[in-house]
Amino acid sequence: MTTVRKLLESKEFTTNYTIDASQTVLDAIKAMAEAHIGAVLLTENNKIVGIYTERDYLTKGELAGRTAKDTKLKDVMTPQMMTVSMDTSVEKCVALMKQYKIRHLPVVEHDQLVGLVSMRDVMAVVLENKESEIRGLENYIMGSGFQS
Repeated sequence: MTTVRKLLESKEFTTNYTIDASQTVLDAIKAMAEAHIGAVLLTENNKIVGIYTERDYLTKGELAGRTAKDTKLKDVMTPQMMTVSMDTSVEKCVALMKQYKIRHLPVVEHDQLVGLVSMRDVMAVVLENKESEIRGLENYIMGSGFQS
């Protein structure tokens, strides 16, 4: 069972992108575009207060008649975030993402942000685990003399 800890340790890029909630949506989408990421965590007084994602931009921004340069992030952010710990299994992450229809999970330990995992991160680990399982089963079948 792979944990979030192992996932974060194996991630190539571990920067946690944050932006102040008083800044504009335009500031956030510029930061996301420059970093090639789909979400930023929002802060107030150096404390995480929400998350802003590409999906938020689509549903709470232009479609709601707001303009990116005039809309404050605090007015359109998602304040209630589902979080996980370093010991959470990748399978649990998948289940949470599916249940809540989300693609990003902040990782929190002792009330401190330690990372962010995305659906892409989680699915890469799940696929790697399945491929390993398949190789193990193939080796078992070939070693047992079973012929198909």
